[in-house]
Amino acid sequence: MGKTNAVRLLDAQKIAHKTYEYSAPEGFLDGVSVARSTGFPLEQVFKTLLVRGGSGEPCVCIIPVAEELDLKKAARHFGEKKLEMLPSRELTAVTGYIKGGCSPVGMKKLFRTALDESALGQKTIVVSAGKVGLQMELAPEDLCRVTKAGVCPLTLD
Repeated sequence: MGKTNAVRLLDAQKIAHKTYEYSAPEGFLDGVSVARSTGFPLEQVFKTLLVRGGSGEPCVCIIPVAEELDLKKAARHFGEKKLEMLPSRELTAVTGYIKGGCSPVGMKKLFRTALDESALGQKTIVVSAGKVGLQMELAPEDLCRVTKAGVCPLTLD
């Protein structure tokens, strides 16, 4: 499938990772379908969501694919009064990635990032590698290091 910005960045920083291809004939699969396609348990596969608060600066939230983002928890973490999801039509302009292929690694800019605390219970986690049909597996601590992510609870109870 070729290397993406995300994979090149991990290679450049000598961060151990593996990539996995999956079939997405319609051009987009939801995260649960991606987990099933790649054979990983749902709690090990994470999705990348972008939000925006009153500051106008996008923030990145990385949560398990089967979970829902708790905007109040994320707002607390980022020091915002309120957050809303970034409209999908703005995703490519902001990140350089498309819907279904948005990696938390290698965006156009290093945004404030938070990883759900459940990731630390996994030896490795799987996130988008920067294009539809490609995932990458790496240690959650390495993901935090490369994205400068904080760790906190981010999902609905």
